[in-house]
Amino acid sequence: MRTASKVARRLTELGYRVRIGAEVLDRDQRFGLPSDQELEAHFQRAKDQGADLEFLQQVKGGMTAVVGDLEGALPGPTIALRVDMDALPIPEGAKTPAEAGFTSLNAGVMHACGHDGHTAIGLAVAEVFAPLRAQIPGRLRIIFQPGEEGGRGALPMVAAGVLDDVDYLFACHLGCDIPSGEFRSAMNDFFATTKLDATFHGLAAHAGFDPDKGHNALLAAAQAVTALYAIPRHRDGASRINVGLLRAGSGRNIIGDEAYLMLETRGETAEIDQFMVGRAKAALQGAATMQGCSVDIEAVGSATTTPCDRQLSDVIAAAAATVPGLRSVAEPWHAGASDDFAYMMKRVQERGGLATYCGIGSDLPSGHHTRTFDFQEADIPPGVAALVAAIQRLQTAGPR
Repeated sequence: MRTASKVARRLTELGYRVRIGAEVLDRDQRFGLPSDQELEAHFQRAKDQGADLEFLQQVKGGMTAVVGDLEGALPGPTIALRVDMDALPIPEGAKTPAEAGFTSLNAGVMHACGHDGHTAIGLAVAEVFAPLRAQIPGRLRIIFQPGEEGGRGALPMVAAGVLDDVDYLFACHLGCDIPSGEFRSAMNDFFATTKLDATFHGLAAHAGFDPDKGHNALLAAAQAVTALYAIPRHRDGASRINVGLLRAGSGRNIIGDEAYLMLETRGETAEIDQFMVGRAKAALQGAATMQGCSVDIEAVGSATTTPCDRQLSDVIAAAAATVPGLRSVAEPWHAGASDDFAYMMKRVQERGGLATYCGIGSDLPSGHHTRTFDFQEADIPPGVAALVAAIQRLQTAGPR
């Protein structure tokens, strides 16, 4: 919430038309939300940590999406750049970037995937174009998306119509095993994914006196985990499954009456992902039945998959090649992860526009989603320059 309010204030200062909260995020299309109490706690924390109070009020309740439009003085296309803002529930490690003084203010939460860098890139691009309004054809739109981690932020923005008038759309990501000094104008092979929460309900009992009277939710969850990892692979492409959290039980001499799992499936195609989802639900239900328990399964996030448009990525690659010292590569990079930006891409493509996903190389001391994640700050300026060059080239291309 603090980040969204700060982004909105900076865009306003630069002269962008700012839309925030309910204007760009469909409240009814959100899912996997924290409790009202947790949302209120985050609101108060943002306030205490110096959020912009005018804009903070508009993101209350988790409506943390921001869109800035710069209207050019000349006719031209609508070009959109999407950057993400969210962090991850990982404690900051003892080494870089903590040793350099860039430690998270909030315990147990850190930027472990580079989204703070993406936000900085989006604001830097906005700053470059702000004084050029009189020379700009068309409209530049910078989309600051919440909830990419967990696949929760893109669909509500799509439902709010943020992409409906976009001719050219692209996003960027730091790292992803792309070396520093290299720019990729297309990242393909993103997995479709579904995020699931499963809660097992059993019956507590004394573990020594009458264990037969209990229904062990902890054991059901443990059996479910092994069954989930035993799901067969699909012949038509790659798939993934992961259980990221198992929380269960209350004491050593008590039959656990509740257990909670956070898991995800992934597939090379949406069909493969749905195959994994179907098998996962069957495994969860089967494990519950074995222990006389019930299980509630809730979908709390998702992402689809779609290929980058080569026509657009070639234009961006040629523009990036003009940046001194930056190696621009047009051949698509294998992403191998998931990103709900694909929903935005599909919306633009369905309406006749072009979309792609760019990679800004950065050597990482450790991989993504680790306690010691860090990227090279020196990689931000050439990445910004490449995006600026691409936007300028597209501005003269005309609408789709």
